[in-house]
Amino acid sequence: MKKRIKLRTLAFGGIMTLLFLVLISRIYFVQVVEGAKWYEKAKQRWSAQETLVAKRGTVTDRDGNVIAMDARAYTVAVNPQAINDAEITEEVIAGLHKILNKPESELRKLVTAKREDGTFYSQREVRQEGYKIDKALADQVKALRDELKEQLAKDKKKGVNDVGIYLMDELKRYYPSQLLASQLIGFVDREGKAKSGVEAYFNDQLEGVNGEIKFLKDGKRVQLSDGEVEYQAPKDGQNIALTIDSNIQNYVEEALREIVAKYNPKSITAIAADPNTMEILAMANMPEFNPNSYWDSNYANYNNHGVVSLYEPGSTFKIMTLAAAVEEGVFNPNETYKSGSVTIYGDTIRDIQRGGWGTISYLDGLKHSSNVAFVNLGYQKLGAEKLRDYLTKFGFAQKTGIQLSGERTGVINMQYPIEVATAAIGQGVAVTPIQQVAAVAAVANGGKLMQPQIIKSITDPTTNKTTVFEPKVVRQVISKETSRKVGEYLEQVVSDQVIGTGRRAFIEGYRIAGKTGTAEKSDGKGYSEDKFVVSFVGYAPVENPKIVLYIVVDEPDDSTVGGGLVAAPAFREIMLKSLRHMGIMPDTSLIKEEAKKEAAIVVPPVTDLLLAQAKATLSPKNLTFEIIGNGKSVLQQIPAAGSVVNPSQRVYLLTEQRDKLKVPDMTGLSLRDALEITTLLGIQLIPEGQGYVVSQKEETKNGKRSLKIVLAPQTGADAIEGDEGAPESNAGDAQSKSDDPPSGEQSSSNSTNDGGAAGEGASDSNDSASDKGSSNSGNSNNSSNESGGEQPKSITSE
Repeated sequence: MKKRIKLRTLAFGGIMTLLFLVLISRIYFVQVVEGAKWYEKAKQRWSAQETLVAKRGTVTDRDGNVIAMDARAYTVAVNPQAINDAEITEEVIAGLHKILNKPESELRKLVTAKREDGTFYSQREVRQEGYKIDKALADQVKALRDELKEQLAKDKKKGVNDVGIYLMDELKRYYPSQLLASQLIGFVDREGKAKSGVEAYFNDQLEGVNGEIKFLKDGKRVQLSDGEVEYQAPKDGQNIALTIDSNIQNYVEEALREIVAKYNPKSITAIAADPNTMEILAMANMPEFNPNSYWDSNYANYNNHGVVSLYEPGSTFKIMTLAAAVEEGVFNPNETYKSGSVTIYGDTIRDIQRGGWGTISYLDGLKHSSNVAFVNLGYQKLGAEKLRDYLTKFGFAQKTGIQLSGERTGVINMQYPIEVATAAIGQGVAVTPIQQVAAVAAVANGGKLMQPQIIKSITDPTTNKTTVFEPKVVRQVISKETSRKVGEYLEQVVSDQVIGTGRRAFIEGYRIAGKTGTAEKSDGKGYSEDKFVVSFVGYAPVENPKIVLYIVVDEPDDSTVGGGLVAAPAFREIMLKSLRHMGIMPDTSLIKEEAKKEAAIVVPPVTDLLLAQAKATLSPKNLTFEIIGNGKSVLQQIPAAGSVVNPSQRVYLLTEQRDKLKVPDMTGLSLRDALEITTLLGIQLIPEGQGYVVSQKEETKNGKRSLKIVLAPQTGADAIEGDEGAPESNAGDAQSKSDDPPSGEQSSSNSTNDGGAAGEGASDSNDSASDKGSSNSGNSNNSSNESGGEQPKSITSE
């Protein structure tokens, strides 16, 4: 018996010892041999990782007004398990359908979604309708959730308070100005990918770099206070300031919408720029789209036609031929020629008015937009080599270098004599609007071709380092003297209210240079008889250009209208508002007394209003105002409310007590304006000379403040330094004063008339027809292209 007990004890002890050895071995293997492996797995369960999303950089206009920014957004998610437990499936479906407008069938699939094992999912996002919604919709979802919770609270049997509707905080791209400059700015989609415009071109600078945080947590997912933490801060994207002026952009878009309402064109593009720097002040396209809801628009609406589309410019292109002819000394405004038609090796190019206007001067030929005049200048007087050289120097058939994607190079075909002749009048060539603007700006600014700029500066929010983009001169194309002369010739195209094709762009008190254009579109075989591209380009003031503006309208639905009727009035409206906004007052000596009376404006009351309110009150009246002081509200205004003033007169807004105010820099102001400011400040004015303020000096004597100013006449030479002499022009040499010829006198041949048909002023012409199609520019160019078989004539990028 004792022996059995001993054997059993030994056996049990042996088994226990063996088990202990196995356990020790296993512990050793797990803890030592595979210790690192299991430690990493445990660490994964203890640790948590979160992505810290970088904020995308903001985009502003030149004055700091925000155009694109990151904003708080919310994504709706549902919990099918919780909804099923609460037995509120139908209530959730109906409520979210009403708020998000998502089909009930799709909501039902989400709310009842199950895994393969038959269990409900715990979370499903409601896409796309519930993805990154704004606060207004999110508040409605919250209200629905609270309402369902109240219903559950009343039903005590269920004992459930989770209704299975969640809102996740996120960021989305928001465009506070809605439609403003939409094609220029572009958009970022819901997935955070930049798709077009500035957003896409500068995506690397704007998007930033996400950060992350790693930390240890307990079983309840609460961070351990003594746990290890890894933190990498997010790097926010850089902020971009554009060159555009939101006010001018608004003026442009408002005018283009009026054209859309009246003529329903295929598209419209307008570009406004500072000719001295080629900073883009506005760039607009119609049809437009709202980047906040880009999915509601056609993809074609995203196109920025200003850089991606090619058009035959028509007679606006004659500005280049004129500038080249003046520079080479072959344009004599008083020289006469026989208008009507000209034949080039069997091909006949006609003026839009059949038979022409008789023998007229070349200056009158410019006013009529005579094709014959410009064929003579470009083909006969300049010749193919020089004409091509100048067109190349003006930047055609090459990219301008603007900081936007998709820019086209355009086409200049001058292989055959007829192509040289038609190129001189803007037919058989294909250009982008931005090329046209840059070239006309070179004519306006003293002859310098500038690279277009859309970015003013880029700022890194981390280092506060700002990179400023300076104006860049590409080359000198023509002399300052030629620039001045061409400006004065083009001014007469607008100011001559009898035969000037640009007369509808005339503005009392301002010197405007401009040119209309109407080009027939290529249909692949020749030129269409009822599809046109109409346009107007010009700049002001002629003596010191501050803004160049180009408007091109593709296929207005009325084939009888031209650039003079469609685009010129819009040009006038935009230019007038822009000049006043820029503080460029009209020269009252140029305004007739009748016009002064018609233009009189009653000054509204703005005293005691906040500055923002005062601005909003004065801006619709087109009144220019000057803010004096650093206060936030208007203490006094001059002239007083109810005063009747001319648009040229400024309204001065006093925002601080007089004794605290500093005298502003009044260089360039008239004596009247200087007197008004010093009266407002309670300072004695001591003027010397006549004209405009060139210097000032403040003095205090016996406790009284006084200001001495020196005035001097302002001449055209101030605008273009070193220019002297007067233009060789004589408007009195016109042989014909006919304005709008009868429709029966229009040529039936291929024509691109800037004035349109008979009621529009057919004298504004770009009639480049060939009587013999074998050498027709249209036909010879149909096979030429920018890159392989593409038609260069008025082709828009779809």
